[in-house]
Amino acid sequence: MSLELFIALRYLRAKRKGIFATITSLIGVAGVTVGVAALITTLSVMNGFQADIEKKIIGAQAHITIYGVYSKLGADDLLAKTAKDPAVQAVSPFVLGQAILTFENRTLGIVLKGLDPAREFQVNDLAKSLTQGSWEHLNDGKKSGIVLGEELAHNMGIEVGDEVVLVSPKGAISAMGMLPKMQKFKVTGLLHTGYYEYDSTTGYAGIEAASKFFGVDAGATGVGVRLKDLGQAASAAQRLQETLGPAHRVRTYSQMNSTLFAALKLEKMVMFLILTLIVLVASLNIASTLILRTVEKTRDVGLLKAMGATPSQIKKIFLMEGFLIAGAGLVMGLGLGLLLCWVIKTYPIVELPSDIYYLSQVPVDIELKDIVAVLSMGLLLSLLATVYPASKAAKVDPVEAIHYG
Repeated sequence: MSLELFIALRYLRAKRKGIFATITSLIGVAGVTVGVAALITTLSVMNGFQADIEKKIIGAQAHITIYGVYSKLGADDLLAKTAKDPAVQAVSPFVLGQAILTFENRTLGIVLKGLDPAREFQVNDLAKSLTQGSWEHLNDGKKSGIVLGEELAHNMGIEVGDEVVLVSPKGAISAMGMLPKMQKFKVTGLLHTGYYEYDSTTGYAGIEAASKFFGVDAGATGVGVRLKDLGQAASAAQRLQETLGPAHRVRTYSQMNSTLFAALKLEKMVMFLILTLIVLVASLNIASTLILRTVEKTRDVGLLKAMGATPSQIKKIFLMEGFLIAGAGLVMGLGLGLLLCWVIKTYPIVELPSDIYYLSQVPVDIELKDIVAVLSMGLLLSLLATVYPASKAAKVDPVEAIHYG
């Protein structure tokens, strides 16, 4: 053990001046502990919500979506080219458009997606989201079927088996001029993805029925792509864009939801900065503790200098004292934060209304990079708080300190 560390430990344990110095040190440790624990817990909960939202988005969307208008041969050629990419696991064509849903004098604008269930379920998790009915009759030749989002159906008062009318905004040309194009669909199922944006605005029909309804003489208006590794979405999208050319628009799931993910990222950053103030206050407590300690130990510092201690050694003593206080707070804060995350994740302490959040329990996702950032920030603020009192102690005049200390 170095001389500086030995003296710093003795100062922390010293009881000759009473319990006041010990209490101030404990307050500094407690402040850092609470600040670090609050940061780790908050960031982990926010990570949990973000991961849950991302999971629900991916469950309803493909990892990568390629937009365009393709003939039957063009769609087949695009599917073949896309499937050759080494990162691609599955592909599925679709037809996408907007329509007006009417049922019993109620109307609502929706997004209608025409799909081939056998291929679509290979690129997303819609098959697992079905809560009522089935997907089997979407391409029934007798009557076109449609699967609606659960929230959409509840808002319109629609149940499985009801017939709804879709109105195309594109219209159809007749002898009487331009007339709105209408088609009856039978509701064959309801689904619940857990993401309100889709459950309240989207309907799913067979790709042939949707193509006919929109008047699209094409094989598809887009292709959904599922990757072997979601982390390669950006690089795979760039590679596909270069391969397919500018006539095709390639978008990743994060690009299609960029506003949402940007808002979540900004919210996390703001929360980090706000909760950092707790650690900053704790660092100021450490600084005040060390300032009091330098005043209390003025005579001791003078004696150490008279015995040959250099200003650098004196400075190290008080820097180490601040580091010990901050280090104890960081370690205890890390332990407390991880404990709180485990308790929140394991026990239903905070219950959420499932009809609003689609969750009954607060999600928690601990990320190593967040823990490293919190500990690094806490250590940096704490060490900066010790610089001034340590520098003041190093400048003490030994003669005056011994005489007037």
